[in-house]
Amino acid sequence: MPWWVWLVLVLFMLMMIVSGIVYACLHGYHAFKDVAKLGECAAKRIDAMGKQFPRQNENDTPFFTRPLQDAADRYANAHAEVIERREAKRNRHAQQWAQWRHFND
Repeated sequence: MPWWVWLVLVLFMLMMIVSGIVYACLHGYHAFKDVAKLGECAAKRIDAMGKQFPRQNENDTPFFTRPLQDAADRYANAHAEVIERREAKRNRHAQQWAQWRHFND
């Protein structure tokens, strides 16, 4: 084989090696960014789990000694929270289905 064929083959090999390294570096960089976002999101959630809820100064006397209106108010507040949680769940599901519906558009 003539010398220039070997030169072309060597240059082609070097070009493929360099392009493979560039390809691997770019994909590694993008994967690193995705993992960093995931770690940041997980860190925020873990930090939020460590925080305590603010406590209201409620009456600490036994519940049966308080007026009936206290129990009714407490029940109404608890039921309102249940309804809010159900509505929030329904909204999250609707948003997710809307996103999935238009995923391949």
